[in-house]
Amino acid sequence: MIGRLKGTLVAKQPPWIMVDVGGVGYEMEAPMSTFYDLPEVGQPVTLCTHYAVKEDSVALYGFLRESERSLFRGVQKVSGIGAKIALAVLSGVSAEDFARFIESGDVASLVRIPGVGKKTAERMIVELRDRVDGLVDGSSSFIPGNPPKDPISEASVALQSLGYKPNEVTRLVRDASAPGDSAEDIIRKALKAALR
Repeated sequence: MIGRLKGTLVAKQPPWIMVDVGGVGYEMEAPMSTFYDLPEVGQPVTLCTHYAVKEDSVALYGFLRESERSLFRGVQKVSGIGAKIALAVLSGVSAEDFARFIESGDVASLVRIPGVGKKTAERMIVELRDRVDGLVDGSSSFIPGNPPKDPISEASVALQSLGYKPNEVTRLVRDASAPGDSAEDIIRKALKAALR
């Protein structure tokens, strides 16, 4: 099990990052909550990780904070929820907002997260309400092939990977982008707009 990595950030392009640890490049997915606070490429970074082995795949997920990893793991304990929705939760809302939505039974806010429908939101509320505080406390670029280089393309790829449909992505990116914005800036603004 890989629980923590400390090395040099060598690539980041939402939702993928790569960290060089002693000459080995670890490729992993990370939520936007982690992307917002990552150092520049070439800088040292320490990540909490979640190593997932399935029958047909192996995946590694990276988080800057233990609270994020804890919430990622906890959300997946809800029946019918996998890593993709858990990443969307962390990318779409803060851990504190998520806890507030669960505690107050706010289905309307939860369904704004990509991939979360009404039934999934209701299941989350029922299954997580009693233990959401523990999850939030935590006790809360690289794509194979030829990745796009401009911020608008990077943001579009990241939003689609979070579950937004192409026509939604086009609208969100168009409304969120301003001259000089980085991909992270565009994604942050687009996610805020999508959750209004």
